Amino acid sequence: MVRARALRRREALQLKLLVEYDGTHYLGWQVQPDGPTVQAELERALAIALREPVRVRAAGRTDTGVHACGQVVAVPVSRPPDDPEKLLRSLNALTPQDIAIRDLAVVDDAFDPRRHARSRLYEYRILTARTPSAFWHRYAWHHPVPLDAGAMATAAAALVGEHDFAAFRAADADPVRSTVRRVDVSELVRDGELLVYRIEATAFLKHMVRNVVGTLGEIGRGERSAGAMAEILASRDRRCAGPTAPPHGLVLVAVRY
Repeated sequence: MVRARALRRREALQLKLLVEYDGTHYLGWQVQPDGPTVQAELERALAIALREPVRVRAAGRTDTGVHACGQVVAVPVSRPPDDPEKLLRSLNALTPQDIAIRDLAVVDDAFDPRRHARSRLYEYRILTARTPSAFWHRYAWHHPVPLDAGAMATAAAALVGEHDFAAFRAADADPVRSTVRRVDVSELVRDGELLVYRIEATAFLKHMVRNVVGTLGEIGRGERSAGAMAEILASRDRRCAGPTAPPHGLVLVAVRY
């Protein structure tokens, strides 16, 4: 009996993966019936490498065209890998070039990448150059109209704290128990011709970051004042916020545990 329990404990394991991907050619993270997704490609590679069917769990579901350099994934396995480094190399050989597994570790089966996450950090890049960029066109929203970065930064800071973000939730989002989220970081900084918006929160509503960035764009163009951000939050009405910014400027940078 003791030996049987010990065997079950050894088998109750997961692989924890740190995954990076360019979301340009994918219909987001989650498996879809009508097109390629990051989850489907990763599960295909894992099934080949592990020689068993797998279903993975991720810290979050990125949308079509959104990128990640810090996605965290858990994979239940029947036994620990004999050589984790060899498995890591195999997985990277089996996945397309726009998906990379940056790290791999064996963890207890109790680990839940979504529920155990304390916060998630996203970055959104806006290219403020007069002309498009051949290098940034996949990873930044080209905005040739001048933007008031100071006003945008002031507006972004108003989001720090615990607020009801219903006004920044996608109109077609599934019902959730609460639209209240705690934002620990909301800042905008300039990096040459790029404006980089960083937001870290306990969790996010569907399209929340992109709707915030669309609103910041209106503030940067002078169509709204910096003080409008607090008014939009208080309204809890999606119609009061700005448009949804394009997905390709958004990156899931890190998940904190």
